[in-house]
Amino acid sequence: MAEQSELRGTVLLAEDEPAILYTFTTILEEAGFRVESARTFQIAQESIRRNDYDAIITEFSLDKEGMGLELAREAKKRKRVPAVLVYTGYPTVERLRAALDLGVDYFAFKPVDLDEIKTALFRLVAFRAARLPPPS
Repeated sequence: MAEQSELRGTVLLAEDEPAILYTFTTILEEAGFRVESARTFQIAQESIRRNDYDAIITEFSLDKEGMGLELAREAKKRKRVPAVLVYTGYPTVERLRAALDLGVDYFAFKPVDLDEIKTALFRLVAFRAARLPPPS
């Protein structure tokens, strides 16, 4: 894990497949992010309500169809809105439109290119930090 001085931000990773959750968490931690994981929509939703995240990454169909977008909707209601990245194994125009309508910051397709996600995450977290006032 990265030294505290190297910490790039806090990420909530919502993924219901344990192997993907483990791999994704490990790679993001190696890149310098503090990662909290949630294996269900309910756990992720509770985490968003209790904590301030720099970014949220979720599978489009967390637990069931469209719940990743419900999580994005919840995140966008926060006073300090996190960057939201959604990925899916079944990209459709309808899914992309729904994500864009919610203001999702990044939409990726499986198999996820982890370098692409890390690059997007670095950019989005830096942009968020530059435009938001410090937490009170």
